[in-house]
Amino acid sequence: MSQPRFSIATLIFVVLTVFFGQYFYTQSPFLLNENAILLSPSLEHIFGTDRLGRDLLARIIEGGKTSLIIGVASAFIASLSGLILGSIAGYFRGKVDKTFVLVVDLFLTFPTFFLLLALVSYVNASLWVLIFIISITGWMSTARLVRSESFSITTKPFIKILNIANVSKRKIILKYYLPLLAPIFLVSFTFGVGGAILAESGLSFLGLGIVAPQMSWGTILSNGKEVIDIAWWVSFFPGAAIFLITFSIMNISNYLQQQLNNKEVLT
Repeated sequence: MSQPRFSIATLIFVVLTVFFGQYFYTQSPFLLNENAILLSPSLEHIFGTDRLGRDLLARIIEGGKTSLIIGVASAFIASLSGLILGSIAGYFRGKVDKTFVLVVDLFLTFPTFFLLLALVSYVNASLWVLIFIISITGWMSTARLVRSESFSITTKPFIKILNIANVSKRKIILKYYLPLLAPIFLVSFTFGVGGAILAESGLSFLGLGIVAPQMSWGTILSNGKEVIDIAWWVSFFPGAAIFLITFSIMNISNYLQQQLNNKEVLT
């Protein structure tokens, strides 16, 4: 598999556009214009307008901030939680590991998206609430991978020597386990960003995500479903943004995972 240069370039382009595009494209994402309702893409409105006359490109730029922040923050918290919990379970084993397995199995009993729906239905969704909910429903796969790898690290001679030398367990985990498990964290994080963006988009599409006046790619996509037969662009462009960012991130994640597997084979 070749290096994902196109995916990296696409990811950089989308991120730069989202966070700095407002300085070059000065249309307001909130301005209502009754004379510009559902205009098709043109030089004045590059991505067209929605049913309230708001510029769609400006809204995609603004909504992208919310989607990317939720994706990155949720993936980071979920991956870090999985890294810590999985390494602790793999190192201590015994009752700690049994408790870990029980909790993970309990979370995995419910399909992740339905668990998200259940949690969101009881709270008022906001940026930080969605980050918290998506992160607590996405740490299990990372934790299981880290736990499995931790078992093999525990059997290594230098870990046994450290235990015999009465080196503190905290120091062993922080100084030796976590650095060795960092590649798994990196792969899990990159994979998790795409999953979190899709989860937020799905919730917002169903009306359970970001609430106006805030916006995300999911809410913009949801707003276009009622006029898709007469204004395809309202749904197409936010959907294309979601596809581009998730495809690029998944491609990069697959490449990192392949590199990690190659290193394991060589060692």
